[in-house]
Amino acid sequence: MSNKFALSDAKRYAGKQFNVIAGFSEKMPSETEKSTSAPSGKLADARVDERDQDESDGIALPSHVAGSGTLDRLVDTARDYARAAASDNTLKAYAKDWAHFTRWCRMKGAEPLPPSPEMIGLYLADLASGSGKSPALSVSTIDRRLSGLVWNYAQRGLVLDRKNRHIATVLSGIKRKHARPPMQKEAIMATDILAMVAMLPFDLRGLRDRAILLLGYTGGLRRSEIVSLDVHKDDTEDGRGWIEVFDEGALLTLNAKTGWREVEIGRGSSEQTCPVHAVEQWLHFAKIDVGPIFVGTSRDGKRALNTRLNDKHVARLIKRTVLDAGIRSDLPEKERLALFSGHSLRAGLASSADVDERYVQKQLGHTSAEMTRRYQRRRDRFRVNLTKAAGL
Repeated sequence: MSNKFALSDAKRYAGKQFNVIAGFSEKMPSETEKSTSAPSGKLADARVDERDQDESDGIALPSHVAGSGTLDRLVDTARDYARAAASDNTLKAYAKDWAHFTRWCRMKGAEPLPPSPEMIGLYLADLASGSGKSPALSVSTIDRRLSGLVWNYAQRGLVLDRKNRHIATVLSGIKRKHARPPMQKEAIMATDILAMVAMLPFDLRGLRDRAILLLGYTGGLRRSEIVSLDVHKDDTEDGRGWIEVFDEGALLTLNAKTGWREVEIGRGSSEQTCPVHAVEQWLHFAKIDVGPIFVGTSRDGKRALNTRLNDKHVARLIKRTVLDAGIRSDLPEKERLALFSGHSLRAGLASSADVDERYVQKQLGHTSAEMTRRYQRRRDRFRVNLTKAAGL
């Protein structure tokens, strides 16, 4: 099975334009949102298995039902809903997982279809042990790869049973032998975020990035939630939320991982540190009154463009300002860059806000207090002393 087959399936079931080669290469927009296409040389000699493609037509009318204009339109509508069942990043990851697995099968002289629990068990073992120049993958990555295969098989009308003994026992052994505590990103504390925004200039680009950092921090937002915000409801098709500004603060309505939720962001103690004021300043000087809130700027930084920022801009912005502000300067630059990411904003709010835990849980959109505690890097773990409470 060729990589080109994996690409065509990803387009059919996800409705996305992916660039899949031996691995996966995503378009990375620059400041002016110019992208370079992934190399396609390795696709030149890829063969397409037409029979498998015909069997993977996805959502369609039953064979015994005659087509009509109304039914055909409903098929298209159903396909649109199916494409919206998972986020762009998830679909891209699943496409990459399928491309990797089909390539592995070819190298082993096996076929990826139909699903073989025995072969998938061997595949998982290979991922965990590493082979040749390929390093062993983490348990979380292996588990994600398996989820990607389950999804890809389901799109082809096939069932891959994760509980099959050839898969479940191998995966259980991998977790028992190789599992490690989760790697956590460093939390950006209140003093850190102030130092970071102080490094930004007061040109148009600086106003935008200041608003991104302050809004993301005080809202405990994921980077995808930040860049998917629109000025108003239903401004764009790809928008995943909007903002309403009041005298007391701003209300964000987000379509997040756990469903729709509202995030209240109060005004700060001064204009220099107020996230709502930062957003207002950016929108005013960028002359944005409709559409995406956070967009790219022209090369000279004096004009706002129409293109929504990619969520990777947030990660790059955090890493750059962390270095500029000298945060954790006791470490080498490479280690400092590895410590901080988009999650550092969420962890920072959870660790800095000295309020009841349930308020932090609501702000971050967590369904459990246990998940919120994972983000609280410096919380008082012994505030409740059960030893003394038990009389000892």
